[in-house]
Amino acid sequence: MSNLLNVSPSPHVHGNETTRKLMTGVIIALVPAFLTSVFYFGYGAIIVTVVSVVSCLLFEYLVQRFILRKPVSITDGSAIVTGLLLAFNVPSNLPVFIIIIGAFVSIAIAKMTFGGIGNNPFNPALVGRVFMLISFPVQMTSWPVPAGFSTGYLDATTGATPLAIVKEGLKNGEPIQQLMSQVPAPAQMFLGNMGGSLGEVAAAALILGLLYMLVRKIITWHIPVSILGTITLFTLILWLVNPEKNADPLFHLLTGGVLLGAIFMETDYVTSPMSKKAMIIYGIGIGMLTVIIRVWGAYPEGVSFAILIMNAFVPLMNSYIKPKRFGEVVKNG
Repeated sequence: MSNLLNVSPSPHVHGNETTRKLMTGVIIALVPAFLTSVFYFGYGAIIVTVVSVVSCLLFEYLVQRFILRKPVSITDGSAIVTGLLLAFNVPSNLPVFIIIIGAFVSIAIAKMTFGGIGNNPFNPALVGRVFMLISFPVQMTSWPVPAGFSTGYLDATTGATPLAIVKEGLKNGEPIQQLMSQVPAPAQMFLGNMGGSLGEVAAAALILGLLYMLVRKIITWHIPVSILGTITLFTLILWLVNPEKNADPLFHLLTGGVLLGAIFMETDYVTSPMSKKAMIIYGIGIGMLTVIIRVWGAYPEGVSFAILIMNAFVPLMNSYIKPKRFGEVVKNG
């Protein structure tokens, strides 16, 4: 006879939120960024996104159905979110076979190997992205110039991202003022008119998605604000100390994957801390690592590596940074 009673300590709170509802909310929040990427990159954005989402759904179904032999859960929306985020982390001209490999790594290795949703220690989309970056560095760093539907999928004109231009220029001893004249103006970067991966070029659309998720209480402010605040403060100090060698904070916030990471990648329920205090520490760590890698590391971008590094510390944070227990008596003196 099966046990029909589940006994757990108080307090007992009932909520009507489900994984499907939460994932649907995230998907809706990603729609503005997707539409912006289609506007700038045309057919490439559509092809990359569709291939990524379909591949993630297919691999999750196959692994659950034939390897794990457990109920298939592709209808919960988590595989769709992983597919969208994976697509948002790659160029719009990435060959289909590389996207499929990235989807396999994200789902079959980074997610299902640990038991599926709720068990994976690292963000699946970022694991796939880093694997592709290491395995296919040329294809993963060939960034199409925004041209809408005027060019095809694989024949798009490519160029360097603002981060790459500044990184290479500073390496060659060029002054930062000269380099800033070679990158889009802040207004253009805010609207997304620059080279980069699909999700990096839509600051305005990503912020719109952030506001939607905050209003719907899908996420809290703690992680995004702590990340963006840390990056702003850290880069401001470097800029004030040596404005000839360091870009201003606005440049760092609007370029690369900072906003995509802070809003959608770091706030992943499974791989981020549970308590609000831990969330802030987690965000500060990601912000500091991002700036350190960007300024002193070999790569012009550091968001993906920073998130994965801090993902590894989440179990430790959850163990030692806990909210006060309900009914706990605090002794004075």
